[in-house]
Amino acid sequence: MPSPFVSGFDAEPAPALRPVRVLVADDERDIVLTLESILRDEGYETQGAYSGDDVLKKARATRPDAAILDIQMPGISGFAVARELRQIYSLDRPPLLIAITGKWTKSSDRLLAALVGFDHYLIKPCEPKHLLKLLAPLVAVLPTKI
Repeated sequence: MPSPFVSGFDAEPAPALRPVRVLVADDERDIVLTLESILRDEGYETQGAYSGDDVLKKARATRPDAAILDIQMPGISGFAVARELRQIYSLDRPPLLIAITGKWTKSSDRLLAALVGFDHYLIKPCEPKHLLKLLAPLVAVLPTKI
């Protein structure tokens, strides 16, 4: 009598994983370059942006899996960018949104961040290990063809 179980050898191979795409945005160039370097060393694919307008343009072109956004940027604020990204990708695989700020530290700022769509809110300087921990769940769920 044949076994009702299928061996792993007969199963289709798991889809290959692609690097997680992370958009890093801050008006301070050193912060963007540092975060990009840390993330690339961990296998993430990164792209930097230095203004809110630049974030929106790059997000539309590259479809990031996550965006790390400074709150106070030239042009469009991180709050407005997050709201816009949530509208663009409302039902179609929205990116993980992480706010980073050194000035907007009140509980009301955190509440506003949650209301516009941020998933996490970090205060600068943020610990790289904590940031990597927030991004880690994305690594295991992204098939190659998206």
